[in-house]
Amino acid sequence: MTPPTPIRHALLIHGAGAGGWEWDLWREVLHARGLITVAPDLRPAPQGLAATTLDDYREQMRAELAALPRPRVAIGASLGGLLAWLCGDLADAMVLINPLPPQPWAAQNPPRDWPEVMPWRRDARLASTRRAMPDADEAATVYALRRWRDESGAVLRRAVAGVDAPTPTCPLLCIASREDRDVEAQHTARFAAAVGASLIVGPGSHVCPLLGRDAARWAAQTADWLSAR
Repeated sequence: MTPPTPIRHALLIHGAGAGGWEWDLWREVLHARGLITVAPDLRPAPQGLAATTLDDYREQMRAELAALPRPRVAIGASLGGLLAWLCGDLADAMVLINPLPPQPWAAQNPPRDWPEVMPWRRDARLASTRRAMPDADEAATVYALRRWRDESGAVLRRAVAGVDAPTPTCPLLCIASREDRDVEAQHTARFAAAVGASLIVGPGSHVCPLLGRDAARWAAQTADWLSAR
């Protein structure tokens, strides 16, 4: 019997207000484990960030994933987790890290309004970045401070409200941080159980798995899960 072809290509989808840089440490770990990764920046629509929609980001990521050889995995964090879910029919495995969930699970998200452009880059300060990254060391905090970007309010509104999309048939892994104040770990656990996903729960904040001191461990656990597929 011919053994299955191992997954060797990964699309890494960052969260709102961040960029492909968010995956720098994960890329090192995954590369050491034999995976070839692509971590593109989400791009504003030609009309500008205020006119950018979730559909713009979805089509960008679907094109990026479709360009990778199979078998391939989509790995997304926060908003990127939702975008990975919207690429589910193109993926052979999927990893969702503290993801914004689709409908009907998005109904658990607290209501929130957003301006046309969320000025995370314009308003970035060291103190607020430290609060957002309590698990990170000072070097990582300063690195992120210099790279935050503004985000489309339309994207955030639709993502938090939730979108309908079929459940992917590929293997799924959800990662949840216990101290996450943006996407509570118990909500991610319920979502994972409902869609038949594997679940890893650990300490840390919303951004801890990518930017915290234990990011390498999270990446290695993900590589182990992918190897078992």
